[in-house]
Amino acid sequence: MDKLQVDILGLSTSPHTNGAYALILYEVEGKRKLPIIIGGFEAQAIALKLENIKPPRPFTHDLFKQIADAFSLHVNEVYIDELHNETFYAKVICEMGGEVHEIDARPSDAIAIAVRFNAPIFVSEEIMNEAGIVEEQQKEEDPAAEPEEEIVEKPIHETLRDDSLVDDLNRRLEDAINREDYEEAARLRDELSRIKHSDEGEVS
Repeated sequence: MDKLQVDILGLSTSPHTNGAYALILYEVEGKRKLPIIIGGFEAQAIALKLENIKPPRPFTHDLFKQIADAFSLHVNEVYIDELHNETFYAKVICEMGGEVHEIDARPSDAIAIAVRFNAPIFVSEEIMNEAGIVEEQQKEEDPAAEPEEEIVEKPIHETLRDDSLVDDLNRRLEDAINREDYEEAARLRDELSRIKHSDEGEVS
């Protein structure tokens, strides 16, 4: 399975997320972005390290780093390798005494650990193809251009029965990306994925 290296673009939130955040990863050698919804605690743990702010007492991920250092355990990389039912799965690839271990983890915890070890973060090509979003460059206004409704992005799954709903979701997704509201973009992406998988289930 091909791996793509990603980096952290930032964290996004809105008043409608009940304390959740969208962690935005971007493709190092590409144009796609991957929003992952994470909890407030994990978002804070990542943000503090990115801003080089040292809390008065160690967070859980800081404690893990201290224990790892004490026992000469090194984190080589973090790999987000699975996506099932809108839930992302990750592995922390560790090495100790010459032995490499893969430890199952939530992506939020894995990335909070990765930033403390300066470890690279990878995402599978399959996940990026399924859940990544592309922010297209805004086109300059052209008086001779066709009306906007005639150049709306094509629905992601042409066999869906309710094309109007998919068209609307795609328009809202594109608008959310343009507004850099990645939490809303992730929600709309997941809604489109649910419709697609539901339709595929009925066809099969």
